[in-house]
Parts: sequence; structure tokens; C-alpha cells
Amino acid sequence: MRTVCATGVLALLFGAGCADSAPARGASDGVAASATLSLPALSDTRVTNYPGLPNVVAYAPGLYSGGLPEGDTGFQTLERLGIRTVISVDGMLPDVEAAQRHGLRYVHLPIGYDGMDEKRTLEIARAVRDLPGPIYIHCHHGKHRSAAAAGATAVTLGDLSPQAALAKMHISGTAPAYTGLFACVQVAKAASKAELDGASNEFPSRWHTGSAVQRMVQVDQTFDHLKEIQKAGWKTPAGHPDLVPVSEAAQLADHFRTLHDIPFFAAKPSGFWQHAELAARESQALEDDLNLPDANAGVLDARMTSLSANCVACHHEYRD
Repeated sequence: MRTVCATGVLALLFGAGCADSAPARGASDGVAASATLSLPALSDTRVTNYPGLPNVVAYAPGLYSGGLPEGDTGFQTLERLGIRTVISVDGMLPDVEAAQRHGLRYVHLPIGYDGMDEKRTLEIARAVRDLPGPIYIHCHHGKHRSAAAAGATAVTLGDLSPQAALAKMHISGTAPAYTGLFACVQVAKAASKAELDGASNEFPSRWHTGSAVQRMVQVDQTFDHLKEIQKAGWKTPAGHPDLVPVSEAAQLADHFRTLHDIPFFAAKPSGFWQHAELAARESQALEDDLNLPDANAGVLDARMTSLSANCVACHHEYRD
């Protein structure tokens, strides 16, 4: 069962200070990992951008959040920083081989833009507790899902209070519209040793992404949610308080962006991929527009029209 956004999340986010941390796992606060690169300090109030590694923030001793490593440069930076374990919470399958070339272990435990349940929180927390540190948690941009995962993990392991973790998410740049991500941090609590020991320790390098049929069902459901949101004037529908506009758009973009991880789609011809890539771009643009404080309904409607037309054309050529 998903967490439910509780009253006061945003007030806590923007009004909280950092709490005292537990003993370090891995590198200490701001310790140099090479002659030229050092890890961010826990006291930093801005993100640090490294070569091939954006939006890096220290959440707890030995625990960092940031964006997807960009090619070999990103993994080289992680190696130079002294990172030993990388945890991806993104839907896309990670480049395990590139990580291994730089002496890094990869763990893949994806979460959604609507947050994560207690089971996944404990799985990530156990990975952070048990695997060699320092540990780097990333999603795609390093602003939203990785921040929530790092924040909830820091709370679960007793390193931060929920208020302090929410403040860290603010530094990462997590958009206020992602209420489910904030909620999973606000409801997090320090776990007992027994609770952590009971979580899975499989730590997969690549999470099973599901079948082509499952993915298309996910796309259809998310698109239907966006239609309901559109009918409600691009607001959360009164009858469906669980539907967060920007979160649904982000989920749709993720569905299309990770199609190539499913063998059935990977074997499709270039014409199919033209449709898929256009759908991913339009979904991402819809998410970006919904994050604007003055989002234009006409622009949002046009995005939906374009997405719908592209889906119809793709179905006509490759499904019907």
C-alpha cells in the first residue's frame, strides 16, 4: 500500500533544519577521495555538480544522492570520489558493466514518482546498511526520486529526522508537486535491527522490468489518469485525490523512456522507435510544463493531443 501525503509536508520541507547524524558509514563528511575531487559536505546548502554527475547532495555520512552517471565520465567521477556502491532507483536498467570497470557495485531498486512502500524503503535501507560505502543513490535527474529514497533511508537508519530529510530534499531540488515522494519521507521512522534484517538482501544489479503486455497496461492506465486530470482543469480530480498531475506525467515519461529494457520492444524497427521517442519527449515536456507555477492549460491540452495522435499512429502501424 502506498503512503498517503500527510498535512504539513511542505511546511516541514521549507522550515526544517538538519538533525544530528548517526556514526558514519564509509567516508566522513567532506573527506577527499582523490587529489582533485572531494565528496560534498553534510553542511552544504547547494547541490554539487561533478563531471558527468549532476545534483549531488550529502544526506548522511557515507550516503549521497544525485543524478544518473553520464557515460564513462560519470562512473570515473564516482570512482575518484571513492564511492563503492551505487543504488539506482530509476526505472531504466543500469549500466552494470560500466560500473564494474570502475570497481563499483550496482544495485537496482526502482521506485515510482508516487513514492515507495515500507517494503521498498526497508530494502534500500538494508542495502545502505550492509553494502560497502560510501553509497551513491541516483534516479534520472537526481532531484526527485533519489532524494526521496536517500531521505527515507537516512530516517530509517536513524541518521536524520523526517524534518531534516525533507530539508535535504529541498536542497536537491525536489519539486513540491511530487507529494508522494515527500510523504514517504515524512512517514518514515527509524527501523529496528529486526525490521532491517527482515528486508530482502538480494540486492539485484538489474530489477526485472516486466513484460511488454504489463508495460502497455501501465501506459494505458497512466494515460487514462492524465485524461481525468485534464477534465479537472489540470488539477487533482475531486474524486481521485491520489492522482497528482505532475507525478502521472513523470510516470508516463518513465514508461516510454525505459521501453528499450524490454526485449519485445528492443527488437522493434526504427519506425516504432520514432514514435516511442516522440512519446517520451512529449511526456517529459508535459511533466516540465506541469511543474511551472503558471502552467498554461492550452499548452497542456496541446501536449495531450499530440501524445494521443502519436499513440494512435503507432498502434495503427505496429499493433492493429
